[in-house]
Amino acid sequence: MPLLTPGVRYMLLSTICFALLNVCVKMLPHLPPLEIIFFRAALSLLLSYGALRQQRVYAWGQPGNRFYLLSRGAAGALGLALYFYTLQAMPLATAVTIQYLTPIFTAILGIFLVKERIGPWQWLFFLVSFGGVVVVKGVDMRVAPLYLIMGVLSALFGGLAYNAIRRMGGREHSLVVVLYSQLVVLPFCALYCLLHWTAPAGWQDWGLLLLIGILTQFSQVYKTKAYQTGSLASISNLDYLGLLYALGLGFTFFGETFSFPSYLGMALVLLGVALNAGYSIRRHRVSAPQPAVEELAS
Repeated sequence: MPLLTPGVRYMLLSTICFALLNVCVKMLPHLPPLEIIFFRAALSLLLSYGALRQQRVYAWGQPGNRFYLLSRGAAGALGLALYFYTLQAMPLATAVTIQYLTPIFTAILGIFLVKERIGPWQWLFFLVSFGGVVVVKGVDMRVAPLYLIMGVLSALFGGLAYNAIRRMGGREHSLVVVLYSQLVVLPFCALYCLLHWTAPAGWQDWGLLLLIGILTQFSQVYKTKAYQTGSLASISNLDYLGLLYALGLGFTFFGETFSFPSYLGMALVLLGVALNAGYSIRRHRVSAPQPAVEELAS
């Protein structure tokens, strides 16, 4: 089997788009995160609705799924807003590292929301990841406690959003899930913009806002295609390349560097997440030798 299968290529494109999106957000520290999200959501809404019309897919979802679609949208919006705040306030790689707690929260919340079991070893892996966040905070004085809490809450809301997707299973088109996310976040951000408008400064700001919307859509579409065409085992861990991108882009664009203990903390976070992913894949293969890969949306 070739290394660069279609699924791997799509996942690599998705991670690159998301890494560049992070850089664009960090380059707009003078704009409120909710204003950035407003422009992002407006463009993503138009692109998603246009794609659904082109594919002749009913855009408003099945009636039985609308509660979960709205729940996913609300949780995703809160998580995204908090994440954008941390991107502007923390070193890029640190904000991305804390965001990698999302799979951990997804698994823990899944115990209560979708009745999924967690193996004893997985609790150890979770502790390794949380320990890594503690190490990063303890040695990096640029991370204020408030923004650390916001980053952890962002990952928590991300876990809630992914559990809402799990509750729907594969019964909704991925673009319908994306569409609802924008429908939920857009009115809230529009109200904020009316009350606290900060005018983008020149063509550079407008260009970055446009690029954020385009990169968001491409990242979501490529990730969905990756899960549609590739095996979970071959593509899921490629998400962790985002930290390497963040380290390189943070140094290139913002001159960010870290001490060795900070790198150690980041490595612990990734180690815990990677061990948990590998354990979950092996357990899933034992219980279901030929699992069906469902469409996912981020």
